Amino acid sequence: MNTILVSSTWLNNHLNDSDLIVLDASQAKTATGEKSDLENIQIPGARIFNLKKDFSLQSSDLPNMLPEARTFEASCRRLGINKSSKIVVYDNLGVYYSPRVWWMFKTMGYENIAVLDGGLPHWVSNRYKTEPKVCSRFNTGDFTATLNSKHVKTFSFVKQNIKNQDSILIDARSEKRFKGLAPEPREGLASGHIPNAINIPFTTVLDTDCFKTKTALKAVFAAYNIKDKPLVFSCGSGVTACIVLLGSTLVLTQETAVYDGSWTEWAQHKDSEIIC
Repeated sequence: MNTILVSSTWLNNHLNDSDLIVLDASQAKTATGEKSDLENIQIPGARIFNLKKDFSLQSSDLPNMLPEARTFEASCRRLGINKSSKIVVYDNLGVYYSPRVWWMFKTMGYENIAVLDGGLPHWVSNRYKTEPKVCSRFNTGDFTATLNSKHVKTFSFVKQNIKNQDSILIDARSEKRFKGLAPEPREGLASGHIPNAINIPFTTVLDTDCFKTKTALKAVFAAYNIKDKPLVFSCGSGVTACIVLLGSTLVLTQETAVYDGSWTEWAQHKDSEIIC
């Protein structure tokens, strides 16, 4: 499965493949309170990927932080994921949490994963079968995880990059949040952005529930004059950053990474600088 995105038609045709595992990365609601009206159904046989509970660093006071490799590995094994598995991940908002999961697997050294373009809404609109959402147990898999630290950037890296500008920092939050004109959804968090960051709201790379065409994506990044430097993506808590990262991967060739602490860490760090 040598692809980043798969269509609902492709998944429906391959749903019974013996080595295919479908992961449902849906959450109850987003940080901004958005919910899906498809929260009680799933694609047949889907396995629940609990981003908040099983696949985030529980010892951190920051949301959605990447867990340690051994924790990620153990959680994947409990889902019955093997080294030979082909994985398709989706969520019930179209494309929202699924790119984060795709990035996590890539960061843990696993390549055989794709995002369902359009997610559950697109699946339902094509009238493919669904079933009530269920939690199941699986035979333990043999999945292995090896962290590629180049895919993850820290506060220190981002702070240093303000000076040397070796990488381009791209913020996926809305324009109003980026400019400090709208409050952050997390109470008490300052508004604004990291110095020298470029604002590409995650909705810019989407067309309703799906990613834009490659031609349109090329135009998006061309409009922001993205130079041939490594790209580091940020947002509120590292989720929507991965949407823009995935969009860039479809049409650009430079190295990419996520500032995992994102704005939640930056805005409350005593050594940070904020621009509105």
